[in-house]
Amino acid sequence: MTDYRRNRIPGGTYFFTVNIAERRKDLLVRHIEALRNAIDSEQQRAPFTVIAFVILPDHLHAIWRLPFGDSDYSNRRRRIKANFLRALPARERGSDSKRDKGERGVWQRRF
Repeated sequence: MTDYRRNRIPGGTYFFTVNIAERRKDLLVRHIEALRNAIDSEQQRAPFTVIAFVILPDHLHAIWRLPFGDSDYSNRRRRIKANFLRALPARERGSDSKRDKGERGVWQRRF
């Protein structure tokens, strides 16, 4: 079993990569406005500074700096992913196994 460790440094700068589950799709660039809206909405809810964002068809890379005293990057990512997913047409479905678990399965699990 892999042992994941997440550093939580208040006011820290974080780099991460997030993938969609089906790596051959162009979901992120096809629905770029929905992704931008999800990020903007989260920045209003829980501010953070975007140092860099690279959006590719099937994954994205990001560098964020959180405000002083704040280390909650994980929930920000979760809410962005959820808001993006809610904006997608219902036909954007993931795998059968994820659907059986009640998930749409668009995003790859974890970071």
